[in-house]
Amino acid sequence: MADILSPEEIEALLTSLSGEENEGESAAPDGGAKSADAISAQKERSRHGYEVYDFRRPDKFSKEQLRTLQMLHETFARLVSSSLAAMLRTPVHIELISVEQVPYEEYLRSINQSIFSVLSLAPLSGQAVMEMEFGLVYSMIDRMLGGTGKPIPRTTVTDIERPLVSAIVETALKGLKRAWEGIVIVHPRVEGLETSSQFVQIAPPTDIVVTLLFEIKMGDQRGAASLCIPYLVLKPITTKLTAQKWAGAAGRKKNPLNRMLLTNHVSRAKVDCKIELGTGTVSVREFVQLKPGDIVRIERKQLDDMLLHVEDNPKFFGKPAKVGNKLAFQITGPYEP
Repeated sequence: MADILSPEEIEALLTSLSGEENEGESAAPDGGAKSADAISAQKERSRHGYEVYDFRRPDKFSKEQLRTLQMLHETFARLVSSSLAAMLRTPVHIELISVEQVPYEEYLRSINQSIFSVLSLAPLSGQAVMEMEFGLVYSMIDRMLGGTGKPIPRTTVTDIERPLVSAIVETALKGLKRAWEGIVIVHPRVEGLETSSQFVQIAPPTDIVVTLLFEIKMGDQRGAASLCIPYLVLKPITTKLTAQKWAGAAGRKKNPLNRMLLTNHVSRAKVDCKIELGTGTVSVREFVQLKPGDIVRIERKQLDDMLLHVEDNPKFFGKPAKVGNKLAFQITGPYEP
């Protein structure tokens, strides 16, 4: 069986061949002709646009594809900012810092003391990783438990804290699903949580991955998070990672099926309804002296219709009614301002 050269041996061989060619050129009797040939060859390379290519770090994504990924995840950052702000009851700002394609081992070497969430992106095959710094995660957990968002200097996660971390990640995954809708419908899911990068093996060390670095600001706290997606996971949809495809997909959203689905979701939404018996005027002295059993006169006659408010907006007139043993409200007409 033939021996396989290591990368170091290949580099040494190429270096020796390059040295022999330089010696041959210097020993040529017609040095001027050789120099002219070299210049001509260099001009020929420039005319055809030759570029130096490193086979150890091949580019899998074009600049346009990386730009599309950047736009997708800028939307993702805005969506997650709003969701986490509502969840944690404090302002949250997330900014996309960079989008790069690097070998997976290089990505892991750049991570220090973080929580890794291993994700599946069905129907895409393979796994991805969402990483957040410990200090940032514990600040969020402290807010969820009623605290002020103070970070805890720990690098482990207890069994009680794991569901809380999963809840934070799942909130982010909802934003990821919405941001990707223009390209592909995915169903992200947390497959596991790890606190050491050596247990996160979603791709071979030399495989190319896309890394998206985010900066998260939450109150006075600031931390970093990242999303790592292997090339093999995105390979089936690389043809869709163009601005034209994305814009076309956004335009196709306005079709009858999507309109029907949107109508179905909106029709099932619950709203608060309030019935206004009437209005009246009292003085501050009378108001502070009110007690159970007192009667407040309102400016409405006994047979006048009452007003129904939907989410604090007046919508319908109606009368009180009874259905079985429960009170009801019978609508008599729409409210016209």
